Amino acid sequence: MGDYLRPRGLEEALQALTRPFTVLAGGTDFYPARVGRAVTEDVLDIAGIAALRGISETEVGWRLGATTTWSELVEAPLPPLFDGLKQAAREVGGRQIQNSGTIAGNVCNASPAADGVPPLLALEAEVELAHRDGTRRLPLASFITGVRRTARQPAELVVALHVPRPRAEARSAFLKLGARRYLVISIAMASVVLEVAEGKVAAARVAVGACSPVAQRLPLLERALIGASFDATLGERAEPSHLAPLSPIDDIRGSAAYRGDAALAVLRRLLSKVAA
Repeated sequence: MGDYLRPRGLEEALQALTRPFTVLAGGTDFYPARVGRAVTEDVLDIAGIAALRGISETEVGWRLGATTTWSELVEAPLPPLFDGLKQAAREVGGRQIQNSGTIAGNVCNASPAADGVPPLLALEAEVELAHRDGTRRLPLASFITGVRRTARQPAELVVALHVPRPRAEARSAFLKLGARRYLVISIAMASVVLEVAEGKVAAARVAVGACSPVAQRLPLLERALIGASFDATLGERAEPSHLAPLSPIDDIRGSAAYRGDAALAVLRRLLSKVAA
């Protein structure tokens, strides 16, 4: 086995990253990927760094610490803006996985079917990365660059995700379609954040996952929703042409054609649900 480090402070972790390490947070993807073989890489376990955990509110939005677990997110007192992310959190494996799996781990794993990514995209989340010389922020859409690929440099550590405060009252929701109800990888999933003023949609952010190498926002649908009445007919606004950014594939869970049809059905149901 390679070296195993469990630093207690962020500076110690960043110092360690001056040489190659595999970063370990909750370990819910790390260990299953290594069943039946020895762990030979050097491991940096960041779960003991208190500064990376917890959710805080500021004047401009919310900071979600990198190692905050999905269970902690579900239990946090957050406004309806976060309902969609909380609904996704309940879909991340079973309760044991939710107790260990972390927000940043789900993002850094960069799976096309990562449950946390569509709601975080709809929340316009930014990823904060730290290195020895300072920090930088990237929009989540720029951070995930492909299947299992991110913009994180070897000497960097994801320390938080930041969610901006919306301009108007906001509602959100998440919906996932799988081959069964629980403990399943998505065939298609979607999340929406709607800002509402005077009974109309003032702003819309819609993201779809498991239908392209990286979860995608749907700008054509977002524009079509603005000005619409905020009621149960909202789902009727979604049209096949709005799915242009998606590139679904054939796999064991469904064909590309089925995924496209499923994504449209999920979106229509989701929009009607959040506005009902």
